[in-house]
Amino acid sequence: MKLFINNSDLDANPALFLRDAGYTYIESRHTGQGSYARPIGGGNYPRFHVYIEEHPNQVVFNLHLDQKQASYEGVTAHSGEYDGPLVEQEVARLKARTKPGSGGSRKTAPSPSSGDPRADRWSSMLRNM
Repeated sequence: MKLFINNSDLDANPALFLRDAGYTYIESRHTGQGSYARPIGGGNYPRFHVYIEEHPNQVVFNLHLDQKQASYEGVTAHSGEYDGPLVEQEVARLKARTKPGSGGSRKTAPSPSSGDPRADRWSSMLRNM
C-alpha cells in the first residue's frame, strides 16, 4: 500500500520520520537497495517493510507486510501483503505521526533498539544529522 505525504507535512526527512516511528534501516544483500523494517513481535518476521520514493513535493512510502523470509535458495520473493487490516492500521499509525492539520497529531516515542549493531549505528547517524 502506498502512503503519499507532502514534504511540508513531515517534521524531518523521510528516514528520520520512519526511525521515529520505530523502523530500522536495512539493506538487501542481493541488490544493495536500502529500505526500512519494523518487526511485529520478537523475531525478524513478520515485519512491516517500507521503501521510500522521494519526489519534489511529496514522499511516497511503499509499505507491505513481510510474513516470512524467502524459503527457497536463490529466490528473493517472500509472502508479502500489500493490503489488509494490519497494513491499513500501520498506514493510519504513520499518518497520525505527521504534523497537526495534515490528518493527525504527531506522537513522538523513543525508538526501540533493533538489536542489530549496524542498524543501530545507522539510526544514530541519522539522529545526529
